[in-house]
Amino acid sequence: MSDYTWPSVYFAYFFFAICLALAVYFFARSFRSGYWAKSGEDIKYQVFQEERESDGSRETETQGIR
Repeated sequence: MSDYTWPSVYFAYFFFAICLALAVYFFARSFRSGYWAKSGEDIKYQVFQEERESDGSRETETQGIR
């Protein structure tokens, strides 16, 4: 009689290791790009500002979003 538990356990550990490695990779990549800095969301406000400046009629719609 053979035990089929170990292959599934090794697969689970391997899967968890891959998930952890990917999470660390994407965290490091976003950290180096500056998304975790204090000015990380400045681009969002810049886009809203450009939208208000380009179209005066939309200013009343986006004025409530701040």
